[in-house]
Amino acid sequence: MKRRAFIKTSALATTSLFLPSFLPASIGGPLRGSRFGKILVVIQLSGGNDGLNTIVPYRNDIYYQNRPRLGLPASEVLRVSDELGFNPGLQALRELYDEGLVSILSSVGYPNPDRSHFRSMDIWHTGSGSADYWSTGWLGRYLDSECEGCANPYHALELDDSLSLALKGYEHSGFAMGKPEQLKRTADNRFLKAVEEASRGHEQEEQVAYLYKVMANTHSSADYLYAQSKVKQSRVTFPITPFGQGLKQVAELITADTATRVYYISLTGFDTHVNQKGRQERLLKEYAEGVKALVTDLKQNGLLEDTLILTFSEFGRRVKQNASNGTDHGTANNVFLLGGSLHKPGFFNPAPNLLDLDEGDLKYQIDFRNIYATILDKWLEADAKGILQGRYEGLPII
Repeated sequence: MKRRAFIKTSALATTSLFLPSFLPASIGGPLRGSRFGKILVVIQLSGGNDGLNTIVPYRNDIYYQNRPRLGLPASEVLRVSDELGFNPGLQALRELYDEGLVSILSSVGYPNPDRSHFRSMDIWHTGSGSADYWSTGWLGRYLDSECEGCANPYHALELDDSLSLALKGYEHSGFAMGKPEQLKRTADNRFLKAVEEASRGHEQEEQVAYLYKVMANTHSSADYLYAQSKVKQSRVTFPITPFGQGLKQVAELITADTATRVYYISLTGFDTHVNQKGRQERLLKEYAEGVKALVTDLKQNGLLEDTLILTFSEFGRRVKQNASNGTDHGTANNVFLLGGSLHKPGFFNPAPNLLDLDEGDLKYQIDFRNIYATILDKWLEADAKGILQGRYEGLPII
């Protein structure tokens, strides 16, 4: 019986329905590199953030014609050029932009876009084409390619209770964790310890050995991450929200020299079909203030040059507002890069052309896999062609 079948059918697996969702899909370990190495922080804006009301073309009449009620007045926009400005909720991000720490890539997407949240997110997570269905993520395959023979599972860490497809590989996957204290309490649960103890001594049996290895590594990882979370306490004030406190945890783990190269965190709520303006502004304010706090912490600890922050959403919104003062699912969108090693701060490419649309949607200028390829090749020093299963032209962004 294969391992997957055993896990699904054994009596022990029946009781394992009570196991926490942070258990890793496989066991990995620390990646090679310098003491800190290059660190990647990925921020996912879930729900499809409206890019046109994030980076606002405040002098474009076509924008206001399509959004007579939803378009942001020029007087409210945080202007950063003669044509473009930030949503007023992005004041903290605008300050980082003024410091030369932000690069904005416009009209990022892929051919034959899909407007389903789940399908489009799968495409972004896996790095696949719109007609392909892959079961592993681009960062999971990075771990596969760069982590042969490793022993610990926290080389890529998601600040959540479940693991995104982006961090799932064939052999190695990332590790999902809500709060270190909660993780340790769960891992110290008497049931989990009993399962681990019952498996001890049966390592010659493949299925039991696998389960024992998962349990043992989960327990040791919980201890390690809990201990690391206490090493450095940030002196920076982060937003008192789950997202803000998650970024605080990221900052503290980075400065504690945790053996983690990739951090992944999400901010949800961007599916703004109804009454978008106030809701999106509040979410963008939460995002910007959290990121500003993270960048401030990294600067204080001399780590900003070695950290790259990537922000994306699964798609943008349609150019024309709907009847409910919101926007419906669209296609291409903005991607933000933040850090101290940007090759081209500011606007990387021209703003979307609102006179040249694809059935009411923005046409993509940059394939998102070109961004992934650049990060894999230039930042993580990995085999982008092998990981993405195709050759994608790099971009002079880092």
